[in-house]
Amino acid sequence: MIVADKKPIEEIIEEIKDDEKILILGCNECVTVCEAGGKKEVGILASALRMYFLNQGKEVKIDEKTLERQCDHEYLEEIRDVMDQYDAVVSLACGVGVQFMAEKYQSTPVYPGVNTCFLGVTEERGLWTERCQACGQCILARTGGICPVSRCAKRVFNGPCGGSTKGKCEIHNEIDCAWQLIVDRLKALDRFDDYENLIPLKDWSFERAGGPRKVVREDVQQ
Repeated sequence: MIVADKKPIEEIIEEIKDDEKILILGCNECVTVCEAGGKKEVGILASALRMYFLNQGKEVKIDEKTLERQCDHEYLEEIRDVMDQYDAVVSLACGVGVQFMAEKYQSTPVYPGVNTCFLGVTEERGLWTERCQACGQCILARTGGICPVSRCAKRVFNGPCGGSTKGKCEIHNEIDCAWQLIVDRLKALDRFDDYENLIPLKDWSFERAGGPRKVVREDVQQ
């Protein structure tokens, strides 16, 4: 999932302090799971902003709504009839949702209410860790299901680099060495011979080097 974290409310206030009609718009997908932008967080932020403006002696209308997703046209259409009522929207979706909102409703400012961090997993309540950088050329089949692009600090493809100590990365002693994890995993799968096979140089044009990416599936297009 896409993992995000709440922006400081001071940063949000700075963007909307001159507006009088504001929509706080949540997303019912990834940011709900990581407790950054779902219906609950929309309510909390809206209440905090109402309190702020009340203390400032300023009358501001703050409405709340949460869409199923903000990255699909069909769900963004749900607010078309009300968008012209607002001076600004604070989107608690990931950066994708913020941008898609801004593209669809170009006459209304759309501000991010969260910081989009990475693609990751829920380790436990309140703890999310990175697993994928969406590099566009997955090699997990060759590394025992452990990604050296996202989990190795140096993104080394044929590791380890030689800087690890007792299975920990030299960057920080709380970070597992990705290649130690890969070696252990291959051994557990009885596939350690695969470690001797060098992974070819990565074609980084599948990542951000080639500009904004797209996936076209002609078999599902109408």
